Amino acid sequence: MTPTGQDDHAAIAWGWAGSALELESGDLHVVVPFQGGALVALLDGLGHGPEAAAAASAAAPVLEAHPSESVVLLVQRCHDALRKTRGVVMSLASFHVAASSMTWIGIGNVDGVLLRTNGQPAEAIVGRGGVVGYQIPALREKTVRVSPGDTLIMTTDGIRGGFIGELVIDDSPQALAELILARFAKGSDDAHVMVARYLGGPP
Repeated sequence: MTPTGQDDHAAIAWGWAGSALELESGDLHVVVPFQGGALVALLDGLGHGPEAAAAASAAAPVLEAHPSESVVLLVQRCHDALRKTRGVVMSLASFHVAASSMTWIGIGNVDGVLLRTNGQPAEAIVGRGGVVGYQIPALREKTVRVSPGDTLIMTTDGIRGGFIGELVIDDSPQALAELILARFAKGSDDAHVMVARYLGGPP
């Protein structure tokens, strides 16, 4: 899959930017289109370095194999698959065109925000405590309505907050991701930004 994505039938356009504290980053994004929608995930393996990267990489095939399933079930699948790793924190968002909706769930300190087309935040995605692969809380998803042009931004804890006021919401998802990384990366941890813009499209 290319680093950024959009095609004539895509539910979303997306971009990402990241930096690693060591040779391998423990932060990883996953974007998987499915019939009538798309799954977007941001994973952060605990710590940094090869073991963190291995944990995040172990979750990716699970998500890629079942993109249209509920986000609650996907977290549980990842939890089962990651028990022999150091674990990850993660946020998942599933866009559904027919319902004009986004359903999300967060475990741990990978956060996100949904911005409306006017740049105002509509929904904060705040992870509940826990580590996927070690111990997770009772899983609860939340669904919100989305309109074409609404933009989801997910960040790992290597990114400082406060970036919303610095954004020009009309910029491309890739440009937004690169700007956030350049201006708000802490430099003391792996850092990763995932930006997805809802396009609507055929269900």
